[in-house]
Amino acid sequence: MSGYNYIKWFNEIGKDDISQVGGKGANLGELTSMGLPVPPGFCVTAGAYDEFINYSELDEIVRILVSSLDVEDVEALTDVSKEVRDKINSSEIKPEIEEEIKRAYAQFAEEIGVENPEVAVRSSATAEDLPDASFAGQQDTYLHIRGEEELLNHIRSCWASLWTSRAIYYREKQNFDHFNVSLSVVVQKMVNSEKSGVMFTANPINNSKDEMMINASWGLGEAVVSGMVTPDEYVIDKNAKKVIEKNIASKKTMVVRKEDTVGTEEKLVSEVLGEEFVEAECLSENELNTLIERGLKVEELYGSVQDTEWGFDKDTKEFYFLQSRPITTIEEKKEVLKPLCKGLPASPGIGRGKVILIKDVSEINLVKEGDILVTEMTNPDMVPAMRKAAGVVTDEGGRTCHAAIVSRELQIPCIVGAKNATKVLKEGQTVTVDATRGVVYEGEVLKEEKKAEEKKEGGAVVSEDLIASLRNLSAPVTATKIYMNLGEPGLIEKYKDLPFDGIGLMRTEFIFTNMIGAHPMYLLKTHQEQLMIDKLAEGISKVASAIYPRNLVVRMSDFRTNEFRGLKGGDEVEPIEANPMIGWRGVSRYISPEYEEGFRLECRAMKKVREEFGLTNVIAMLPFVRTTEELVTVKEIMASEGLKQSKNFKIWIMAEVPAVVFQAEEFAELVDGFSIGSNDLTQLVMGADRDSGVLNNMGYFDERNEPVKRALKIIIDAANKKGITCSICGQGPSQYPELAEYLVECGVTSMSVNPDTVEYTRRLVASVEQKLILKKLRNL
Repeated sequence: MSGYNYIKWFNEIGKDDISQVGGKGANLGELTSMGLPVPPGFCVTAGAYDEFINYSELDEIVRILVSSLDVEDVEALTDVSKEVRDKINSSEIKPEIEEEIKRAYAQFAEEIGVENPEVAVRSSATAEDLPDASFAGQQDTYLHIRGEEELLNHIRSCWASLWTSRAIYYREKQNFDHFNVSLSVVVQKMVNSEKSGVMFTANPINNSKDEMMINASWGLGEAVVSGMVTPDEYVIDKNAKKVIEKNIASKKTMVVRKEDTVGTEEKLVSEVLGEEFVEAECLSENELNTLIERGLKVEELYGSVQDTEWGFDKDTKEFYFLQSRPITTIEEKKEVLKPLCKGLPASPGIGRGKVILIKDVSEINLVKEGDILVTEMTNPDMVPAMRKAAGVVTDEGGRTCHAAIVSRELQIPCIVGAKNATKVLKEGQTVTVDATRGVVYEGEVLKEEKKAEEKKEGGAVVSEDLIASLRNLSAPVTATKIYMNLGEPGLIEKYKDLPFDGIGLMRTEFIFTNMIGAHPMYLLKTHQEQLMIDKLAEGISKVASAIYPRNLVVRMSDFRTNEFRGLKGGDEVEPIEANPMIGWRGVSRYISPEYEEGFRLECRAMKKVREEFGLTNVIAMLPFVRTTEELVTVKEIMASEGLKQSKNFKIWIMAEVPAVVFQAEEFAELVDGFSIGSNDLTQLVMGADRDSGVLNNMGYFDERNEPVKRALKIIIDAANKKGITCSICGQGPSQYPELAEYLVECGVTSMSVNPDTVEYTRRLVASVEQKLILKKLRNL
């Protein structure tokens, strides 16, 4: 292993070598020296990074850029970060360093007996208190990298990741000298994970050091660590080495290697492994016993409880440790947790209160402030009760159901798809809803976690100014606009400082339910039409003025017949439909003689907002459009009410019906923008009810299905061809990074997401755009 100046092999390093190979590299070396199974590899030392900076004469350039930087100026910080990273990515590596990396890669290939082996390329900062530790994940990791040139490119990208906006900001605030910080790069065998997960040698839920917890799922561990899949979960009595609790989850997604390029992608388990594996248990009894023994050994060798990541290589049939670090949050306590039911975590957080079982909307008055609302599925009429609740639990539903969307917007802990919650949970029972893990526990528990959340959210410890600064830091400039969805007008004060470019979808249904409360035709019948105009205008203007001059796209009412019947007087005028989801809704309702006068009230409210209040940033959006003929008719009605489409008054439509896909160019001639309603479009293309937990778990309701992706591309292409806006409103892009990448590649102009994912989506899109730019530059 000798003969290298810039390379250290795992068996040459240990816990005392952080200054050379960073915390991650030192840790892997320590695990190797203990005789634990670790994917073999080597570290490109921090000295190589320092020499690279000197050789490329970047130190002075970087020093000049950073020295005059005001890190509180978000735009300036973003520009400096990008310029530094661009310079690093475009600079040559010193020949001696490049030669050693190539030689080490060749030697590594020879030792494992594979030509041009795939490797993982991972960043490792050189001190424990740097962003690598305190801002975990800010430095980059690249998986499934093959070949000398790709390896060199990705090592350089790891070096560049030391200069992200957040890393620079953190070092400034912690008074670290930027030039005393270096980065080592770990290069190790890419584990071809058949299954993977995490193992805590103490139970992180109840803090018991007499128990350990193992999570497991199919494919690469990214699916478990990122929370995109609910894994199988085992709780083990360490003394008896026996499983005392086991929960086998529906694992419908997995992360796998991309087929035609570097990196990873998310796939359906049913497509890769087969439908039977979705509900199948990941670990055999022997495999579980092996992990338990390995966990006990790593804890013994380190002398403390450990948080580990592991992977099971389907080629070697061997378990590997990918990471191990001390668990620092464990405290001795007596709290015993008793799970009552489990479901899909739809809106994170922890809520405690008394169970109130709601069978239908007539019972919502039973819900008092701080109660836990438990029902089969919520509907818009239940929103007033949801607003009071400390948590929501439903038997049915997936991530785009009504309960999930509204709870995320109201920031209420919510678990959906719990299957038997209405049977297991008893009226008046005190429970804790842990919507981060998707578990309902008996009694008031997890109090310490509540304190941690309060501290995190900016109580006495973390200042609001710091939170605002960190929020701004996570808002890089993107070519693709990031819009926000909003329903409840009163929430705009809470969210107005988030880094969004406008409101891409304001749902007026909340105003109808909470501020008006009556059916438009009932108001006309009782000569109270001005009440509707005033209240609707009040709700819209509250949001429009708060974000002015940013655009506010207001979706005109999109209640279905069953929902309209819930408004006062609605049962007198609304028909009973067998399938309201594809019934009398949207534009077909607006142009009907039975409702046209009601729609005209909506138009007058919008005119009042724009003309009386001067809020010209308001754009009208028409939902559930089916034909170009009805679109022409409804535009004529709007024009007659003073809302004529023009340069100063734009009209968008929701593109959510397959008919719009087939006539996309014809529709594009008639409007100023499309907003793709990916929830309705997906369910109509796939014939899969978006509220069906069964079909959600089987993967039918998924925007990444090929027919849906083709429909998305057709709509985006038509919009780009005609030069109009094309947005998408839905959680898909923030839920699935590969879908966001696909949409940006197709040329979508904006994405509108719920408030809880605005910041994440902006970072995600910025990363995607940067990758696409680099890809284009490489192809020049």
